[in-house]
Amino acid sequence: MAQHDSDHGYLLDNQQSDAGIRFAALSELFDPVTFRHVDQLGITAGMRCWEVGAGGPSVPLGLAERVGPAGGVVATDIDVSWNRDIAGDVIEVLRHDVAADPIPPGGFDLVHARLVLVHVTDRAEALRRMVQALRPGGRLLIEDADPGLQPLLCPDESGPEQRLANRLRTGFRTLMAGRGADLSYGRTLPRLLRDAGLADVRADAYFPITSPACAVLEAATVRQIRRLLVAEGLATDEEIDRHLENVATGRLDLATAPMISAWGRRS
Repeated sequence: MAQHDSDHGYLLDNQQSDAGIRFAALSELFDPVTFRHVDQLGITAGMRCWEVGAGGPSVPLGLAERVGPAGGVVATDIDVSWNRDIAGDVIEVLRHDVAADPIPPGGFDLVHARLVLVHVTDRAEALRRMVQALRPGGRLLIEDADPGLQPLLCPDESGPEQRLANRLRTGFRTLMAGRGADLSYGRTLPRLLRDAGLADVRADAYFPITSPACAVLEAATVRQIRRLLVAEGLATDEEIDRHLENVATGRLDLATAPMISAWGRRS
């Protein structure tokens, strides 16, 4: 999901130069989880899918492979600049605000959003619209972070480098919360899907404890929010430089917040 003003709304602007690096790292970390769930839900040839807050192109492309030329994928985001090139016979790319704009027409067998709703201020309305877009028997798959469940960048806080990393991660969470993010949203998803009337609700959670992609993601994220961390007194330029140097060594075991995947079926 994207907002164009990094001071108001979404903290990690899709238009910034590090956004593509972040998308690639998130794809490496979480695409296997997403598509394990998609395949378990039986998304196959001829079906229609709505990818909400698409961000990078990897999930729309993976869905298009599964539904084939007889199916369709609608990929929406406030900023579609990273997905324009994938539009074609199977994939339709639309600039769209899930909490405010009309639902794409036609009904869907799958509606999916990953790491989107935690950042949407009116997330309850966004979820209502996504449920409404489902065909009878259609599946909703929401995957979102819960930084409150595991707030540390370095769960093994074994030295000054790890303590600095965790302090900067606390600063990142402070910026997120200040822009309306719900840092405990992920854990609420099973209840919210049941309350929305979905059947067969299930959920699980995943987070890497160390991965080269975590280091890539962390460096790109810190570069994107550096100015705000300094401006709001959450870190100094020297501390940020030192942290980026520590990350570049590859010796820190960097984790992410848990990504909770919850899914259910419209009756």
